Amino acid sequence: MEQAVDVTVVGAGPVGLVLAAELALSGVAVQVLERRAEPDEGMKAGAINVPTAEALDRRGLLPAAEKVQREVLERVGSFAPKADDGRPGGDRRAQEPRFTGHFAGMVLDADLVDWADADLAAHTAGAGARMVPQRELEALLAGHVARLGVPVRRGVEVTALEDTGDGVLVGTTAGTVRTGWLVGCDGGHSTVRRLAGIDFPGTDPELTGHLAVADLDDPSVLVNGWAWSPEGAYRYGPQPGRVVTVEFGAPTHHSDPRLRPRGGTPQPPVTAEELQTSLRRVSGTDITVTGLRGAATRWSDNARQAANYRSGRVLLAGDAAHVHSPFGGQGLNLGVGDAMNVGWKLGAVVAGWAPEGLLDTYDAERRPIGAWVLDWTRAQIGVMRGDAKSAALREVVADLLSTRDGTTYAVKKISGVTQHIDLPGDHPLTGRFVPDLWLKDGSRLADHGHDGGFLLLDRTPDGTFTRLATAWTGRVHSVPDAPATPAGVLVRPDGVVAWASDVPDTTATVTTLEAALRRWAGPPPPSPGTSH
Repeated sequence: MEQAVDVTVVGAGPVGLVLAAELALSGVAVQVLERRAEPDEGMKAGAINVPTAEALDRRGLLPAAEKVQREVLERVGSFAPKADDGRPGGDRRAQEPRFTGHFAGMVLDADLVDWADADLAAHTAGAGARMVPQRELEALLAGHVARLGVPVRRGVEVTALEDTGDGVLVGTTAGTVRTGWLVGCDGGHSTVRRLAGIDFPGTDPELTGHLAVADLDDPSVLVNGWAWSPEGAYRYGPQPGRVVTVEFGAPTHHSDPRLRPRGGTPQPPVTAEELQTSLRRVSGTDITVTGLRGAATRWSDNARQAANYRSGRVLLAGDAAHVHSPFGGQGLNLGVGDAMNVGWKLGAVVAGWAPEGLLDTYDAERRPIGAWVLDWTRAQIGVMRGDAKSAALREVVADLLSTRDGTTYAVKKISGVTQHIDLPGDHPLTGRFVPDLWLKDGSRLADHGHDGGFLLLDRTPDGTFTRLATAWTGRVHSVPDAPATPAGVLVRPDGVVAWASDVPDTTATVTTLEAALRRWAGPPPPSPGTSH
């Protein structure tokens, strides 16, 4: 299998597939290696957050994701009220379910949320694509990378790696791979991280959780929703048979990635008996599990973050870079954010136009968001324990979450609309994910980003920003629009606003735009016919 490619991605889950697609859009020769012969059928994340939905939107995948949500809602029924948010666009998704989520099992009441809050109101176009389970998302992304011509080589396991300084030699069960760069998207038990010698510090697990859809002999003995006991907690629903259990105490060795065999042996499957034992313990009932529908999953609150997201020509993304409990549904979304962030940057490095230090901004930008997610999940564990102190704390938090401000705060955090990166510039959009910017022709700015690259919204009367960006043709796509506020917005390929201004065309405005273009899009490419 010895061959040469620009980038090899290890792991064909959603994170690896998103990364491979972003690299392909950058013109990179990329391949994906996956140790599993078939896609993982285990139950995992049940929904995506706003930045992930908007990432799909920017690549033209929103209609497909909306179709998935409609099918899911037909199966389980809508559990959130619908309301007209009054956004422009006429016939585009006038009414959608409003997703709130939960904090430590305390479901957030959609009627208490201030949906007119500026952060929430700025990100509504992807509302029809939030309830996309991980398995369906993975299938959608597999089709995306196939259309882009990215080879996904299944049944190939990484066994060794050597960073040679100008590339990486990767030993696999199918032979040696020569690659310019290697990115581990191979999960919490990452072989790439271990072989690269990257430390994985954090906090030890104290619980074991299960997620399954099961056949139960008498589900009426269970509470519909979340329930607590001194032994832990469980949730039954929202669809019939869906069960989540949380048992506090010493986790099984399968829940701790540090104790997993070096060869990456998969965890033994969850059995009906294992789930029944767990469910009986936390519910205090004699419920009987007669069978499982599909593969169940086992997890813990092991919370760790890689000491470095990059070591030479080896990088990490997704669970390979950070693990935590699934509470709040942050893990999948955090990984997709990693992939979107590093994808275009690594693509720029391979293409040779990356400004100095661009790849180093990956760790600098994504590490703080990852650290916040770990603490957000740790906080929920502290509230969910069965002891008297945690129960008292849970009552206090429940009171806060029964208020309009408390619920709105939690929903904003869970949805991801408040995420931001510390970038130069004092405009309130800078460093945030680009909001729903509707244009005079009825389209949105995101509709113009399907091919990747930078987007520059130009609302100057005479096209001042577009003329400046002409020097970056091929990297920056200018989108003219009628004069309005903001007057100009530069959006990186990962959806982060790199520059924005409400002032149309002063000298200072043009100067700051040029600086942003050079900082992120590199020096302008040579004009055709220019000597080198």
